[in-house]
Amino acid sequence: MNTSISTPPGYWQDLTAALRHLQPVVLLLFRLLVAVAFWRAGVVKLADPSGTLALFSSEYHVPLLSPQVAATLGTWVELISPWFLIFGLGTRVVAAMLFVYNIIAVVSYPDLWPDGFWTGLIGSDFDDHKAWGLMFLALVAWGPGVLSLDGVVSWWSRRRRNA
Repeated sequence: MNTSISTPPGYWQDLTAALRHLQPVVLLLFRLLVAVAFWRAGVVKLADPSGTLALFSSEYHVPLLSPQVAATLGTWVELISPWFLIFGLGTRVVAAMLFVYNIIAVVSYPDLWPDGFWTGLIGSDFDDHKAWGLMFLALVAWGPGVLSLDGVVSWWSRRRRNA
């Protein structure tokens, strides 16, 4: 008679297999959450171009770019790239690009980390940027999931190869 208390391996495998079905939904939610956040920021920039330029001239210190170029580029990146995420098209490349863009945004705006960058990185400064960065990394690592145009193209190409 076995008197040890343990979970049979089959139960654990069944549970993890069942949870694996959540991955496409979670990846879709990641894509939608960051897309909406960046889209809204782009709409705000587009609605007030002179205010946006003023912010990039005085508040945001984007390295290597003039304020005019940074404001224009930032606006259009935030208006166009969310659509690629929403539809899941070129997701890994777009997520990697936005991951870098997100880092540049944090570094360029020191008001996000009033106690210092490294303190803020560990502490509670710029938490939304940290969450977005982790979502971007998940999309780079696992792709957009099957609920995406990338997933449809992958499924279609596998089907054609097997036919």
